[in-house]
Amino acid sequence: MSDRYIDFANSSLGRRLVGAVGLASPVRLERWQAGRLRPVEGPLLMGGGPLVRHIKAFANKLTDAVFSYGADPLAASPWIPGQGPALKAVVFDASDVLHTDQLKQLREFFQPLLRSLQSGAHLVILGRPPERQRDPFAASAQRALEGFSRSLAKELRNGGTLQLLYVNEGAEDQLEGALRFFLSPKSAFISGQVLRLSACATPVSDWTRPLAGRKALVTGAARGIGAAIAETLARDGADVILLDVPAAKNDLEALAARIGGRSITLDICAENAAPQLIEHLPEGIDIVVHNAGITRDKTLANMTPEYWDAVLAVNLNAPQVLTKALLDSGTLQDNGRVVLLASISGIAGNRGQTNYAASKAGLIGLAQAWAPLLGERGISINAVAPGFIETQMTAHIPFALREAGRRMSSLGQGGLPQDVAEAVAWLAQPGSGAISGQTLRVCGQSVLGA
Repeated sequence: MSDRYIDFANSSLGRRLVGAVGLASPVRLERWQAGRLRPVEGPLLMGGGPLVRHIKAFANKLTDAVFSYGADPLAASPWIPGQGPALKAVVFDASDVLHTDQLKQLREFFQPLLRSLQSGAHLVILGRPPERQRDPFAASAQRALEGFSRSLAKELRNGGTLQLLYVNEGAEDQLEGALRFFLSPKSAFISGQVLRLSACATPVSDWTRPLAGRKALVTGAARGIGAAIAETLARDGADVILLDVPAAKNDLEALAARIGGRSITLDICAENAAPQLIEHLPEGIDIVVHNAGITRDKTLANMTPEYWDAVLAVNLNAPQVLTKALLDSGTLQDNGRVVLLASISGIAGNRGQTNYAASKAGLIGLAQAWAPLLGERGISINAVAPGFIETQMTAHIPFALREAGRRMSSLGQGGLPQDVAEAVAWLAQPGSGAISGQTLRVCGQSVLGA
């Protein structure tokens, strides 16, 4: 549904009134459009430590305008504060910041450029995992990057975002895939996040269709976020199998016909759901997206056993049972990808959602626990935790709560189903095996949780 406040704040009259009163003025976020050729449409600025040299090798694939800032020009055009072009993307390598005194490099690099960012600019800081540092002072300095990055992300304006990527030794070749996502509008509603990249043996062969030749299963695919995920996976080249309950058959079949996929109607909580699903997948599957979920909200004092059991059965037990069956039967193939749709409620909690929050936190725990075991087969498993997303469900929330949900983020607005779908599609890519056991929040850096 339309966000009338953003519509008003971006009108000529609204800009004057909002500015005069001192209210927040969120901008309409730029999102990925069909036919776009490069991740970054505008100048990219790079600076900092040795990891930038790895980025230099593919920087011209990201954009045709590459600049450097700092002592080492890296054979790129130098960027001069106050004189250089406005920036659309920024990458700073802080991996060699190993002592408190060196943290000043963050201020020295970012302060001069903050007034030279285009609307919707995307920034990324690179580091090394603190837990891998042998020197406690080095570990401390690298962990300090988290506080800095999350805080600076909240200071950005005009739809700007910032992420921190910790790059393990040997994972340098995974930077291209990560930066293609985080420097592009595909990550428009993601900010203030911290992820770790590890080595991955399966590369992407075609960045225009990174999922070509892969078979993907999406549960709860008939409408809303599930439908957006199915459409985005198909756009990226996957053969998509859509699953939903029998009552959603008409919507499911219509979507399958539109994207060239096929549909399965199945109650994922049925006792025989696992063998039925395996029977429908004789050729195996490469990607599993557990999107199906329900809410039955009540405070715990008023929570009925039926409400509790239904939410835990659909949201947590079914993904556990079905994924295990797909693994044990060999239906989920080696180097596969599993994506679990969690929620920021599972991280921060939410009044009246003890059942829902428990189920979503359980999915996050499942990803963490299963990651090292599935890694032996090259399979990654991650959770995506949406915040306030504009769907039919949120459209029925009372006005005051809906407005609060929209504004309680650094970006000052709700996300779209496409934002969640883009994150899922990225985690489904072959190269995204570099990330496993982690949770990626798609919440505009909501004030709820970390």
